[in-house]
Amino acid sequence: MFANTINVCSQCKVKSVAEGIKVASAFDTLLIKKGTYKEYNILVDKPLTLLGEDFPIIDGEDKGEIIRIVADNVTIDGLFIINVGTSYTSDYAAIRVVRSEHYLIQNVVLEKLFFGIYLEKSNNGKVYHNKIIGDAVDEYNSGNGIQLWYSHNVVVDRNIVQGVRDGIYLEFSDNVTINNNASTNNLRYGLHFMFSDDDIYTNNVFENNGAGVAVMFSKNIKMIGNTFKKNWGTAAFGLLLKEINDAEITGNIFEENTIGINIEGSNRIDYKNNNFIKNGWAIKVLGACYSNFFSSNNFLYNSFDISYNSKLNDNVFDGNYWSDYTGYDLNKDGVGDVPYRPVKLFSYIVNKTPETIVLLRSLFMDIIDFSEKVSPVFTPDNLMDSNPLITKV
Repeated sequence: MFANTINVCSQCKVKSVAEGIKVASAFDTLLIKKGTYKEYNILVDKPLTLLGEDFPIIDGEDKGEIIRIVADNVTIDGLFIINVGTSYTSDYAAIRVVRSEHYLIQNVVLEKLFFGIYLEKSNNGKVYHNKIIGDAVDEYNSGNGIQLWYSHNVVVDRNIVQGVRDGIYLEFSDNVTINNNASTNNLRYGLHFMFSDDDIYTNNVFENNGAGVAVMFSKNIKMIGNTFKKNWGTAAFGLLLKEINDAEITGNIFEENTIGINIEGSNRIDYKNNNFIKNGWAIKVLGACYSNFFSSNNFLYNSFDISYNSKLNDNVFDGNYWSDYTGYDLNKDGVGDVPYRPVKLFSYIVNKTPETIVLLRSLFMDIIDFSEKVSPVFTPDNLMDSNPLITKV
């Protein structure tokens, strides 16, 4: 038995996508010709390929969900989907995949959406090279670009997501790979993990979001080669770590964020070869963080390199480059001869009284910072880099 191709167009025998699915057999291809199809609640309940020719438009006319997949081995390729319905009781999505396996969603453009691509208890799929452009204004009445809920072994690669609540959101989703995406200008987070383990994200860009990435209540997350840039605001950060354990943060760029990394209740994390450039705070440690290791990172021209709110320290800073380091290297081995203390007393004062930030870079603050550096009273005695590098990594 061979798979067939069924043409769909206004002049064809089959004139709508829903009609094409109805007459198709398993593993057929619907070739959807250029044109506008005013349809919603399209149910894909058999293994099919929906292939668009010259980006045909599926217009949901704001009436509800547009495509729902409830079968294995479904491919959606090359469609332009607009006008997803908005509901405050149902999470309408442009494409929803429900309890399905081995799906592929690629080369799709979504605009005027509520939720974009919503994966629900669907495993072993791929979301590749899509463009999701929302026009969200407020968090409470907007949805996410790509959402995974109880979906495992999924690849999310080379997508552009902007103008939604969270660009990419994972909840109870393990073994997910997120690579080469650009998640920008979103209201809340560019990428958001909740209760998701053993995931990896690499080479993504998170720029100008409410905050870059939030990783919460998860473990064994690898974060490699990403760029967190210009996530500005009173509560903004490049990366938030809250209650996570056993992670790896390597080769990332944190540039011009209010806070590069905001850490709370996170343990046994290896921070290596990252660049912290011109942030307000490079790293802000809020407490209950133990056995973390910072090495071979570059801290360049941040207002504050490290902020602590405790006199206890169980973390190690060793062999990093600090642009504020003023020590010397008499034996020319590339390592400073005196330790570097990265916490300024002024950062404590700003944490207690934010209004004092207006005194940043004043002579008075330079004097008390120098006094603290010479004779530490407020900062943990062992919070220092004993081997500060003389040149950048």
